[in-house]
Amino acid sequence: MAEQHSQGSGDEPAPADFAATVERLEQLVERLESGELSLEGSLAAFEQGVRLTRDAQRRLDEAELRVRTLTEGEAGGVDLQPFAAPSAEDDGER
Repeated sequence: MAEQHSQGSGDEPAPADFAATVERLEQLVERLESGELSLEGSLAAFEQGVRLTRDAQRRLDEAELRVRTLTEGEAGGVDLQPFAAPSAEDDGER
C-alpha cells in the first residue's frame, strides 16, 4: 500500500537559505516521482512544493533588487552587464 503521510504537516517553515529551499524542493520531487505517496500525500507534497517555489522566487526577486540597488549609477540608471558563466575549466578550482 502507498505511504499516506508526507514529511511533516505541510506547514513547516521555509528553510533559512535559498540552497536549502532548492534542496527541499528536490527531495519533494524525488518523493513524488517515486510513486510511494498516496494521493493525499502527493497533494500535500505538491502544495508544499508550491509554497517552497514561491519562497524561492521571492528570494531571487529580493536578491535581484539588492544587486540592482548596489549597481545603480550616479544618474540613477543601471549599467547592466551580461553575466559570463565560468568556463568548464574553472569549475573545479573553488
